[in-house]
Amino acid sequence: MSVRVQRDDFDIGAELAALSDGDTGIGGVCSFTGLVRDLHPQAGEGPGTVKALTLEHYPGMTERQLEAIEAEARARWPLSSSLIIHRYGRMEPGERIVLVACASAHREAAFEACRFIMDWLKTKAPFWKLEDTSSDGARWVDARHSDDAAARRWE
Repeated sequence: MSVRVQRDDFDIGAELAALSDGDTGIGGVCSFTGLVRDLHPQAGEGPGTVKALTLEHYPGMTERQLEAIEAEARARWPLSSSLIIHRYGRMEPGERIVLVACASAHREAAFEACRFIMDWLKTKAPFWKLEDTSSDGARWVDARHSDDAAARRWE
């Protein structure tokens, strides 16, 4: 079990190698990497409109919430190991924001747990997003109904 909230970027290959290192009972690792996009889908704007994304969080509370999400995944699926890395601070399009990885003896548990963690991160993790756009300057990003719907399937 590993949760990190950090300003710095991460090395996906190194993180995934460390996740399963030495555990020959792991049959599958499923991972998701989230990237900063250069468009704002809620406003219907096209590529190039987002110049940067700044993520803010509440230190201490954020880590506890991510740990609770990870613990819930471990209670639901037989995971050998799991990892959540979430960045904060200013990032530009193409930069990595989040890495979620789940390892299990069987692929289905790894797939489901990874999807669950991402769905719950989008709705339950205390992060606030500020987009710097070419048209409106800076604006806070609202929660998306599609993220809420995705999270509800796990209730």
